[in-house]
Order: sequence, then C-alpha cells, then structure tokens
Amino acid sequence: MAALPDKDKLLRNFSRCANWEEKYLYIIELGQRLAPLAVEQHRPENLIQGCQSQVWIVMQLDDHNVMQLQGDSDAAIVKGLIAVVFILFHQMTPRDIVDFDVRPWFEKMALTHHLTPSRSQGLEAMIRTIRTKAALLA
Repeated sequence: MAALPDKDKLLRNFSRCANWEEKYLYIIELGQRLAPLAVEQHRPENLIQGCQSQVWIVMQLDDHNVMQLQGDSDAAIVKGLIAVVFILFHQMTPRDIVDFDVRPWFEKMALTHHLTPSRSQGLEAMIRTIRTKAALLA
C-alpha cells in the first residue's frame, strides 16, 4: 500500500481539490493505486453484502498483529472508496480497527454529504464488515 497516502495527506489532498468533480477523480485515482486482488480472491466469502456494486475485501493478520487489507470492486468510484477506507485503517491491529471511528474523517472530507444513498450504504457495509471481522480477530 506504499502508493497510497497516509490519513493526513489524504485529507490535505482532498481539501486541495477545487470542486466535487476533482474530488471524485481523486477518489478514482486512489482506487487505481490499490494492489490488484488475485482472481481466486474474488470468492463469495470475500464479497461484501449490502453494496450495490460488487466489492471484495480480504483481511489477513501479519506477523506483527497488523491487519493487511486487500480489495477490489467492479465500480471505479467504489474501488476508490475502498482505498479511502484502507488508508484510514492502515497499520492498525484488529483492536485498533474496532476502536477507530472513521466518521470524523468522512466529515472532514464532507464525503458522506456528496455520495449517493446507495454508495453511502455500501461504504457503511464495507466498514461494518471490516470491523466485524476485526472484532473476531481482536
């Protein structure tokens, strides 16, 4: 995930966008930076329920008890939203993920105010699934 910015740089870059068209383009660019998800990871158990688009998220613990996240979507904007979520949860343990509230970050970016209801629901489904799986590993 070296190609993705950290949380603070994400917020700075997002605030530098002149309008929502630029912000959407930046979100799409972030999605393009995600490492590709192997074809065999596009399995039903990795599919996130509650998303209008197809979203796959794979979670694994590394040797340091840090959650490693990989994901993909069939929609460019949604793939970018996956990248945003991954940036927010980067280098966290399962317990950190469970305890971390992403909503203030979304508010700082005014992200939830500019997403369609179906994208907002999908974003919530992604976060809920990641937190639920993290809770099982914590």
